[in-house]
Amino acid sequence: MQVILEQLINGLTIGSFYALIALGYSMVYGVLKLINFAHGDLFTFGSYLGYTVLVFGAAFLTAHFGLWGAFVVATGVAALSIACVGVVMERIAYRPVYRAGRLPAVVSALGASIFLQNAIMVIWGPRFQAYPSEFIPDAKVMLGDIRISLLQVIILAMSFLLMGLLYFIVQKTTFGAAIRATAHDRKTASLMGININKVIFFVFTLGPALGALTGVMVGMYYRQISFTMGWNYGLKAFTASVLGGIGNIPGAMVGGLILGVLEMLGAAYISAAWKDVFVFVILILVLIFRPTGILGEKTAEKV
Repeated sequence: MQVILEQLINGLTIGSFYALIALGYSMVYGVLKLINFAHGDLFTFGSYLGYTVLVFGAAFLTAHFGLWGAFVVATGVAALSIACVGVVMERIAYRPVYRAGRLPAVVSALGASIFLQNAIMVIWGPRFQAYPSEFIPDAKVMLGDIRISLLQVIILAMSFLLMGLLYFIVQKTTFGAAIRATAHDRKTASLMGININKVIFFVFTLGPALGALTGVMVGMYYRQISFTMGWNYGLKAFTASVLGGIGNIPGAMVGGLILGVLEMLGAAYISAAWKDVFVFVILILVLIFRPTGILGEKTAEKV
């Protein structure tokens, strides 16, 4: 029982990464019906920026802000920088092809992904980079007989706080109502006086910022980062968004957490080599019996 609970906590930790990245996919798809394939590379870019701040500013940051302050500064710099990159990417790669249909937008997204991945490789090199160990707490927390790391507690707390904050914004605020209206029918929302460009700006700043924050947390958790990791995490996050219901924000959260738990349980009790196969089998079964995802809703096709 203790082992199962520890694996569940590990699964929730990894699932929170998938969920935060999946939120970026779901927000963009909900508003624009576009799969932003470059989102995983924005997550990687944020991870590398956080690494750079911690490595080159370690002495200054620890002297003025302490270890935890340095972590906050690194995540803040990464989030703000990648939010700006997301806005620029939307203006250059996506906005010119909105009216050309979905296929040109998908091709543009793939091109943006390839460009970002190669840019990261050119700037930081093809080798793995390691986060400074002095910024990573080694303390353990006991919950009854279960021992988890302090870093896991921090990651889970931050992840659920961010997910809860986003859910509140989208579901309980006036601007959130504008986002939901735009996702439901963009033309009608525009006729009702909603500024569509502001909504697009919001999803292309908040989504990449969440991805960057997740990238820093992944770097702290695994300690090593690679310029290709955006593909793996992006694929898992996309799978999570489909599992929960593509375009559905609560669905992205639930799908990410379920995916992480399934992956850890599959690795522990079946085989680590087959954990991805197990996850995708579950996804296929969900799509067969509930194509809209766990929390997705059927919508009529407008013709």
